Amino acid sequence: MALVTFTSPEYRDKTVYAVAGSHTQTILKLALENKIPINFECEDGECGTCVVRVTSIDKKLERMGGTMTEKEKSLLKQIGKVTTEQLEQMIVDDLPPEWRLACQMIVRDEDIRVEY
Repeated sequence: MALVTFTSPEYRDKTVYAVAGSHTQTILKLALENKIPINFECEDGECGTCVVRVTSIDKKLERMGGTMTEKEKSLLKQIGKVTTEQLEQMIVDDLPPEWRLACQMIVRDEDIRVEY
């Protein structure tokens, strides 16, 4: 099981367990199940309201590279969170993006901090 710590300037940190490898549990779904107030609207990667910053809890371990849908890549570029060059570098080096859409990111088997 992965530990996901949600953090926000307005709320205390809250750490929850996530079922890693379910291939269906997004950050947004996990937040809603645990009554964590992440902003969202469409739940489909169209609006960008649920953009979050994802970092590793354990600074000794690098985060796993993660796949992003074309829709998510496009929207993150549109709202200025990533550039085309950064996206290309992430793919080449198999690096995880720092910014994600909570409705699109599937929880993996790693302990992460989600800033919203």
